[in-house]
Amino acid sequence: MAQALEVGDLHKYYGSVKAVDGVSFTVEEGEIFGLVGPNGAGKTTTIECLEGLRKPDRAHIRVLGLDPQRDGYELRQRIGVQLQAATLPDRMKVWEAVDLFRSFYRRQADAESLLKQMGLEEKRRATFDKLSGGQKQRLLIILALINDPELLFLDELTTGLDPQARRAMWDLVREIRNKGKTIFLTTHYMEEAERLCDRVAIMDQGQIVALDSPENLVRSLGAETRLILSVDENLDEKKILAVPGVTRVEKAGERLIVYGKGERLVGSVVSWFEEQHFRFRDLRTEQPCLEDVFLALTGREMRD
Repeated sequence: MAQALEVGDLHKYYGSVKAVDGVSFTVEEGEIFGLVGPNGAGKTTTIECLEGLRKPDRAHIRVLGLDPQRDGYELRQRIGVQLQAATLPDRMKVWEAVDLFRSFYRRQADAESLLKQMGLEEKRRATFDKLSGGQKQRLLIILALINDPELLFLDELTTGLDPQARRAMWDLVREIRNKGKTIFLTTHYMEEAERLCDRVAIMDQGQIVALDSPENLVRSLGAETRLILSVDENLDEKKILAVPGVTRVEKAGERLIVYGKGERLVGSVVSWFEEQHFRFRDLRTEQPCLEDVFLALTGREMRD
């Protein structure tokens, strides 16, 4: 499969600070590729170098076969960019924004079809300040797609959206990819990356610390399954450690969290409770997820 994006040994310094320290990866055509990391990891600097908005100190970068610095004008004709902090004048109407952005490009998508696809056909005469948060995001995606790009950059697409609007955006991203587009996205939502991305790069302190499919990243962690249940009786949780597959137990009041591994873990724990005649309720299981991988690799401390 051909490569839509190739990055080799990307370095970017701000004084003595290494914002990006030797990052290398590729993105295949037709792929949804995710870049995640804590604040200050270097994600924004990386994506700005790829888009040609920032000049790296050292790197080999090819986006659709073009050098973002040398071939900036041609590259912008072929990519679409939705920036996290993007906005429009409050009084600009939807149709005015679409018409303005269409004028920037040689190649133009069908604006009416995009408005219909994004559910903004009836909002074409509404001003930007009258749109809801989800409608504003959809308009910004229209503007990123108005040149029918081969590669689409989405930066924190669903930040600030409610769960319903977020899932609608996920469906939209899948539809865009199904039309043959390549998508490069950054997100702080690990569930979003796990649901959408074919591959995910986890970035920390200017370097990529892991890169693979979400499934393989979770599998490589070897994380434990969690069983969460409530018990009404006084229970010595240490006794549960004798159950095959159980590795540790935490208790807080009536709430019990049992950690363990193995396909028969849930059945073994439930059978033990029945054999011991302990009553339990509200049993649920939590499988390891991409967030577990992220925290294991980048730590749990809050960062500015």
